[in-house]
Amino acid sequence: MEVATLADRLWPGQGVQEFQTEMQELLASDQAAVFLTLTGDKPVGFAQVQLRHDYVEGTSTSPVGYLEGLFVEEGYRQEGLARDLVYRCEEWARQQGCTEFASDCELGNDVSRDVHLHLGFKEVNRIIAFAKKL
Repeated sequence: MEVATLADRLWPGQGVQEFQTEMQELLASDQAAVFLTLTGDKPVGFAQVQLRHDYVEGTSTSPVGYLEGLFVEEGYRQEGLARDLVYRCEEWARQQGCTEFASDCELGNDVSRDVHLHLGFKEVNRIIAFAKKL
């Protein structure tokens, strides 16, 4: 499954096998979708979208379409592929009855923040999360 290899590049450390299982589960669910983009027959990007029914920062409706992941191979960036993938995710969310679409990125990930802003997202909040073992 090509999308698992791309997911492993976006989120390294989990492993392609685990992503294959996760992507198969997502594809079997009516709460999620995964879109793949090809150049010729070569997979070069993907986007994962899900419905979130819990509170989503900056939104006031439920469910919300949520961009869980977006990746385009480095040599294929700046060609509109990410925009096309996000558009497909937004359309899927609309078809599910969503009127809002959201996403997130790590606080220090300036590249992801810039891509989100370029794709029409508005920054709605910044947080620092804390945890400790009990």
